Amino acid sequence: MKSKKNQKENKFTIKSLTPSEIVKELNKYIVGQDAAKKAVAIALRNRWRRQQVQENLREEILPNNIILIGPTGVGKTEIARRLAKLANAPFLKVEASKYTEVGYVGRDVESMIREVTDIAVNMVKAERMEEVREKAQQLADEKILDILLEPVRKQVKEPLPIPADKEQHPEFPQESTRKSARDFYREKLIKGELDDTIIEFEAQADTSGPVMQILGPFGPDDLGINLQDMLGNILPKKTKKKKMTIKEARNYFREEEAKKLIDMDAIIKEAIFRVENTGIIFIDEIDKIAGPPSKVGPDVSREGVQRDLLPIVEGSTVNTKYGPVKSDHILFIASGAFHVSKPSDLIPELQGRFPIRVELHS
Repeated sequence: MKSKKNQKENKFTIKSLTPSEIVKELNKYIVGQDAAKKAVAIALRNRWRRQQVQENLREEILPNNIILIGPTGVGKTEIARRLAKLANAPFLKVEASKYTEVGYVGRDVESMIREVTDIAVNMVKAERMEEVREKAQQLADEKILDILLEPVRKQVKEPLPIPADKEQHPEFPQESTRKSARDFYREKLIKGELDDTIIEFEAQADTSGPVMQILGPFGPDDLGINLQDMLGNILPKKTKKKKMTIKEARNYFREEEAKKLIDMDAIIKEAIFRVENTGIIFIDEIDKIAGPPSKVGPDVSREGVQRDLLPIVEGSTVNTKYGPVKSDHILFIASGAFHVSKPSDLIPELQGRFPIRVELHS
């Protein structure tokens, strides 16, 4: 029942804006470039329409990838970024010139899918943490109250003693039980009267640090292996004493409690769904990998990268640290100035995967 509900919620992650409404929104941020705005608006609307059809037909509708052609500074990246924000979709901007052919030192094209999945996980995690923020704050406040009342607990097991000169301590609760003391401090805590008070507590030590690159030319992030989580489950968790003001401690404990309240498995599932159905990858400087193969030395940054990029754009499954992610329905928007080369210099198969071409005015 829960999965059906999630599917229903997932359907509406793309807002149901019409192409003219999308163009109207883009007009607030980008001057001119009407043809480009119309092209991306239709592409975004098609993604929304795909979510409305029956599930057996949904797989047949492929995204219309776009190539934006124009000089630097005309708004190519900004159009793509605003489009992603409008759709509340995971968005990644990459530069084609940074990738090399598989087998050579450098970044492989599959890493773009891993990166956009990371972005989606962080996006969904932030949303879920915001949902449990109020509950997490209450739990955080209870932890701080435990720390504040700990010295009293160690000294007395009976109800707290009433000060002899009660008249000189009007702020002390009349009912001097542990419960009333807790309520008394809770009220002060919520009002912010204790914000500058420094407390000391045991916290989990941060074990994150520079990761040794022991896996050849690729970093562990590129291989999708979460070494830190693996080691964290094996090694005992270290703690260390921390000192901070109550204002800082409230934020610290709220984040800690929020992490405990959210379900990471559900977040990962939702994030993968968003990447596969609403993800947008913006490939900048695609003109840098266009052109004839190099006649001198190995050609690691042109045709080889195009050949590696082709299966990703066509649709393939990439292994990430969160599980396999399909790229079949990710929208790819490529851009380039094409001063030296031209779009027809790309390999024919890749050209076919970018059916919409828009020229932007300088």
